[in-house]
Amino acid sequence: MRIRKLSAGDIIEAGCTRCKSTLNHTIVAMVGERVVKVECNTCHGVHNYRGPVEKKEKTISQAAPKKPSVPRQAKKDPGLAAIEEWEALKLALNADQAIPYDMTRKFRANDLIHHASFGLGVVKSIIPPNKMEVLFQSGIKLLRCQ
Repeated sequence: MRIRKLSAGDIIEAGCTRCKSTLNHTIVAMVGERVVKVECNTCHGVHNYRGPVEKKEKTISQAAPKKPSVPRQAKKDPGLAAIEEWEALKLALNADQAIPYDMTRKFRANDLIHHASFGLGVVKSIIPPNKMEVLFQSGIKLLRCQ
């Protein structure tokens, strides 16, 4: 029995990139004895030759052992954490010592301030050049300062 060499125009099986399966293709271009481009006989898409797609079977040794499932702990809501922090701090606050908020004023961390809209607050951090994070009863707010 003589094996016939492949040439342009012959039909071979190849993995089609558009159909995503192994189908009959017509050889469009060859370099030497190597098939380079093919045309799918189903969708007529022309693409580089890919040999028939072989499906790999998983063996017991390849399958990774499953880890026992452990439920994830829910992340704490940042807004809820700020409210809890406020509840702990408000007992020690003295409203008489609060500095009135003014965006042209300089503040330091842990200063107690009084804001016209948000009420009493504690400066948590200064963010250079001109911002600060303030913890109010409603949560953390970013305010302008000097």
